[in-house]
Amino acid sequence: MRVAITGATGLFGRGLVEIFSARHTVLPLTRADADITKVDKVRRGLAGLRPDVVVHPAAIPDPDICEADPEKAFLVNVEGTRHVVEAARELGVAMVQISTDAVYDGKKQAPYLESDPIDPPSVYGKTKAQADQIVQTLPRYWIFRVPVLFGPGKTNFVEKGLRMLAAGEEYTVASDQIGNSLYTLDGARTIMEVLESGPFGIYHLTNQGACSRLDLARLAAELAGADSRQVIGKPSDQLGRLAPRLKYSVLEMGALKRAGIAPPRPWKEALAEYLHSRFPGRRSSAVGFSQP
Repeated sequence: MRVAITGATGLFGRGLVEIFSARHTVLPLTRADADITKVDKVRRGLAGLRPDVVVHPAAIPDPDICEADPEKAFLVNVEGTRHVVEAARELGVAMVQISTDAVYDGKKQAPYLESDPIDPPSVYGKTKAQADQIVQTLPRYWIFRVPVLFGPGKTNFVEKGLRMLAAGEEYTVASDQIGNSLYTLDGARTIMEVLESGPFGIYHLTNQGACSRLDLARLAAELAGADSRQVIGKPSDQLGRLAPRLKYSVLEMGALKRAGIAPPRPWKEALAEYLHSRFPGRRSSAVGFSQP
């Protein structure tokens, strides 16, 4: 299978390129190859690659950047997706959209189902919800709604915290945001399995188990041998962030289960593997590291 991947140098894009390359022909696309905000460049770029499927993680994923510049967020996240959809339609190929848990309202107190209505409070969530709706006009598509990501090759929530702790700074995170997390390599493996054997439609995709942002950051600090006491939890409304965050965004992976595809492993195991790759001098276990 020939797999075109937009945003190939982004956090999730890098993971998708790495995992898909093991079994398929990967056709990575960067902004220089095909700026998704330019419809003609997208069409020419994808037509020249002749893909069998287009995987589309390219976006502005930072909620505060989107909130500060809604026009830019709309241009990249909505119009950029529209351009990729139009190119996929012209080529007659299926498309994978990487979406987000931010399309929900955050008010539910039980895990969100793929069939639950969407009502995003942030500009980021609104643009991704609009993008999802555009993708759904295609005859063949998969939409994967994912939570906060961590993985190699790009700054992420976990990496940012470890860098701050290493510099002797405190890392202040939300204590009241409960959701899931996803190791990009695990997510890419599951997406590949769905593309190879699963039905089209909307999927939730996370590592198993819920946690707060504070839980995630503190365990990462412990596993990396940093001082987890320097990870400070505060209510999200005291963090001075521009975009509203969801207090609850736990996702139920019903579509994966119905497709007979196992969900990714528990988040603590995935986090341990990720940090072991960064600190190879420590031996990882399912819940942490031990000194050699």
